Amino acid sequence: MQTLLQQLGIHEEILSQEEKKFLNQNGYLNLGQVLTPEQVAALNQRIAEILEEEGGRAGWELMDSPHIRHPKEKGADRLADLVNKDPIFDQFYTHPRVLAGIAQVLGAEWKLSSLNYRAALPGYGHQNLHADWHEPIENGGYKVCNSIWLLDDFSEENGATRIVPGSHLAGRLPQDVLDEPGAPHPEQVLIEAPAGSVFIFNSHTWHGGTINRSQSPRRAIHSYFCRRDQPQQIDQSKYIRQETRDRLSAGALEVLGVL
Repeated sequence: MQTLLQQLGIHEEILSQEEKKFLNQNGYLNLGQVLTPEQVAALNQRIAEILEEEGGRAGWELMDSPHIRHPKEKGADRLADLVNKDPIFDQFYTHPRVLAGIAQVLGAEWKLSSLNYRAALPGYGHQNLHADWHEPIENGGYKVCNSIWLLDDFSEENGATRIVPGSHLAGRLPQDVLDEPGAPHPEQVLIEAPAGSVFIFNSHTWHGGTINRSQSPRRAIHSYFCRRDQPQQIDQSKYIRQETRDRLSAGALEVLGVL
């Protein structure tokens, strides 16, 4: 796997020592504005087209997956399996700095679990603090890691994601510790950043959306990864189309787990 990933530009020094330390200690990392305003506009346009094309079926692949516990979500637009829906989405699972962040959390053997779109609609989006794994993980044996690609400015007004830094190190789940997982946490921080920014976060770190009090959706794409020995949320080998295989490098196919 490592040889193939080198084809995508991944190497040991792609993240600084300071970035690695921050990610290890806090459970998240801001990679800055990876996408240009023009790229963000093009992505939002293509997503709007797919939402219109799929209509009431939008996000149906989530319903088809046995590995997603709560596929339905009131007050959110969803799309799934973006790997197969346009080459414009290839960057979300091949960007070297993003993949370097994933490798920092999960180690040497991992793969894409799912590539989905989520937009919290006005008046919605609040979530309990949670981890994206069903049991506590101790001693750094992390199973899952996410990246959030901001397609709008994230702010307190529109319900930016909250995260409790360092909570991945506790080896506990928030629902087992907190009396009210939906309430503000005294140590939480909001992911407030401009559109085009990308955040890596260890999915065992406590996190959750907050309520969107603006008049517009809060849009983002999540490229979610798991260790190589874990099932994918979206079975890439089941869904991958021939045209997708034909356009991707061996390194990208290895990331998908379909090589």
